Amino acid sequence: MEKRRCDFSLGKTGRPVSEKALLYHDTRWCKPEHRDGELFAMLILEGMQAGVSWDLILNKEENFRRAFDGFDPAIVAAYDEKKVEELLQDKGIIRNRNKIEAAISNARAFLKVQEEFGTFDAFLWSFTGGKVIDHHLTRMDEMPAKDELSERVSAELKRRGFKFVGATIVYSYLQGVGVINDHAEDCDFR
Repeated sequence: MEKRRCDFSLGKTGRPVSEKALLYHDTRWCKPEHRDGELFAMLILEGMQAGVSWDLILNKEENFRRAFDGFDPAIVAAYDEKKVEELLQDKGIIRNRNKIEAAISNARAFLKVQEEFGTFDAFLWSFTGGKVIDHHLTRMDEMPAKDELSERVSAELKRRGFKFVGATIVYSYLQGVGVINDHAEDCDFR
């Protein structure tokens, strides 16, 4: 018997949006992540997603990993204008100067958070006392675009110099790294 999924993972025809989107839903979305490297990667990917589909980001994820040196924040933080120009020529990624420069700025801010808290993980999960926030959704149309938690995290990230971290992007980020669990109650991947 086929496993049930959240209804967001199905297109209008009732078929999956894409194989990559299904794999993301089934294995990564709303699953608690504690590795700083992946927390940084998702921060960059979510910022790149602003204004485009998540499917597009998933299809380009490996290109982003290659272009951004495996999402190593120490390497990305050291990027200069020459590297920015190189990234702007890379057809495998989103070639938006503001987003690329934000990724570099965010790498620098990420390193400062690591210095202060020991890990970005410790900083991020401190907002919930280390607990996953489960909204117990029954339908995906109950899912908010943002909430009080994403607004608090967004404000703190902005205060610390992060870019492309509005409350809606942060809400999606918190889902992506499992701080928020918005799998529907009847989803077998919950």
